[in-house]
Amino acid sequence: MTTPRPTTTLSADEARRIALRAQGFLGTPNRRAGVRGVLRHLGAVQLDTISVLARSHELIPYARLGAVGRKTVESAYWTDTHAFEYWSHAACILPVEEWPHFAFRRRAYRNRPHWNHELPDGAYDQVIKQLKTEGPLTATELGGAKRTSEWWDWSGSKVAVERALMHGEVVCVARRGWKRVYDLAERAIPDALLHDELDDAECLRRLVRLAGQSLGVGTRADIADYHRLKGEQVEAVIADSGLVPVTVEGWGKPAWADPEALDTPPRGRHRTTLLSPFDSLVWERARTERIFGFTHRLEAYVPKPKRMYGYFAMPVLAGGHLVGRVDPAREGRTLVARQVTLDGAKAVPAVAQALVEAASWVDCTDVRVERVDAPELRESLSRELVRLLA
Repeated sequence: MTTPRPTTTLSADEARRIALRAQGFLGTPNRRAGVRGVLRHLGAVQLDTISVLARSHELIPYARLGAVGRKTVESAYWTDTHAFEYWSHAACILPVEEWPHFAFRRRAYRNRPHWNHELPDGAYDQVIKQLKTEGPLTATELGGAKRTSEWWDWSGSKVAVERALMHGEVVCVARRGWKRVYDLAERAIPDALLHDELDDAECLRRLVRLAGQSLGVGTRADIADYHRLKGEQVEAVIADSGLVPVTVEGWGKPAWADPEALDTPPRGRHRTTLLSPFDSLVWERARTERIFGFTHRLEAYVPKPKRMYGYFAMPVLAGGHLVGRVDPAREGRTLVARQVTLDGAKAVPAVAQALVEAASWVDCTDVRVERVDAPELRESLSRELVRLLA
């Protein structure tokens, strides 16, 4: 199908504001919808093993809603068959109503010829039988997750249950002490959703449309990255996805937008907050640089001497811009800012506000700053923290 010519031109500032609203950072948050509303609005919340202030899937709703209780977050995700975990942008929590639209990926895994782990004879049938009679269960309860202490040296039961998860016969229905809790899909997914009837094209159209809605506006690469689709998959369906082509000044690449996002100019209150490095606002580096002029890189896996911003540097969002970074830690009831990077003196009040709010959320009563990249701003940051903590 021929792609229509763009009829709308957006300034870079308009595109930035549309993206902020689409991600839940501009305007009044829907507190009645709460954590579940955030999940549905974003379409995917990434999981990660790193926990500094909190795990990333807890930081995502916090960044949008404020100090929502951490137990409330977990309960909202995992009770009442509201969500499931699957491979999207990475390992993500997904709204359960999107189960049918990942049929294309389940089929691809079933047809996959090569795997990193060999599946022992009989192991697959055994874990299915065990879940049927005893589930839901963790890999440990299924017979042990690993054969040795090596991270990827999985046991036969772990290989089997992860294969079943990718195939869609098994679902991750919760995390318990960061361990996946597995159950049979036939028990965990509502009957009306438990099917693979949608063909690949219909699945892809839906996910492309969802990505466009969650981004507000994005290039083909942005849209593909959201649920880790292939470029050719996006290309095949984007003209039929309901998204509309637009031109964004300064982007230099074709872009597509959610038509509803174009109908109303984005206005409202801006959120000031620390962002998880895995937040969908910033998880794609090229897009973050294009929209915010901000180079973001997770350095947790970079050797310490080569880190520029710290182990888990969290971007600071304020006034619709990324104005700095904080590498946090906790010592008792003190939130420690091991390293603070500021975009000039104007960023000091916002960074102080973000630190104090985050400290309160994780039950810290004090904030200590260890290092500021601009030493001349250290005193003003300290004064602002004292004022806010008083």
